[in-house]
Amino acid sequence: MAFEIELKAWVDDREAVEQRIGALADLTADFEKEDRYWIPAILTGGRCAVPVSGVRIRRETVRGRDGATESFTLVTYKTKEVRGGIEVNDEKEFLLKAAPNGIPACDDAAVKAFEELLERLGLAHGMHKKKLGRSWKYGSIAVELSDVESLGCFLELEILAGDNDSETVELARKSLLGLLALIGINENRIETRYYNEMLAQL
Repeated sequence: MAFEIELKAWVDDREAVEQRIGALADLTADFEKEDRYWIPAILTGGRCAVPVSGVRIRRETVRGRDGATESFTLVTYKTKEVRGGIEVNDEKEFLLKAAPNGIPACDDAAVKAFEELLERLGLAHGMHKKKLGRSWKYGSIAVELSDVESLGCFLELEILAGDNDSETVELARKSLLGLLALIGINENRIETRYYNEMLAQL
C-alpha cells in the first residue's frame, strides 16, 4: 500500500523554475498524460463503494533520458484528503494491458472493454485532463513540472509513504516545503484544490 503525500504550486516563470530544478535534481523523463475520469452516474445519500473522485484511466507516454519512448495505460482510484495544504492520498493503481491473443498494437481493446464494464457498473464519463511536462528525482521526492491544459503551469512534488500517520505526513510536509523553497516558489503559490475541482469551475 502506498500513500501519496504531495503538493502542487502555480508556476509563473516556467523557464526559470525549470533551470532551478535542473540544478538540484536528476532529470528522469518527459511525459504526456491524458486522463479520463469515470464517476458514479447517480450519487445517492447512501454509502457508495466508488470513491467520489471516481476511477481514472490514464494513457501515459514517457520519453526517458536515453530517448526511448514507452506508452501504457494505468487505472487508478484514490481516497483523497488535504491536511494543512498537503494532499494525502491513498492510491490504488494497476496497469491495463491488451489480451495476449492476436497482435494488438496497443491496449485500446482492453481500455474499451474496461470502460464498458465501468458503464455497466453505473459510472459515467466525467472530466478529461491533459498534462505535458518533465520529471526529475530529488532524493525521495518525485518532481514534475507540467502544463495542464486549460489551467496553466504547475510544479508537483510527491513522496510515496508506507502509511499516513501524522508523524509521517509532517516529516514529508517539511521535506516538500523545503524543496519548494529551494526551487524558489513561495508557499502562497500552493494550490490546495484538486485539478478536477479547478477544471469544473472553468
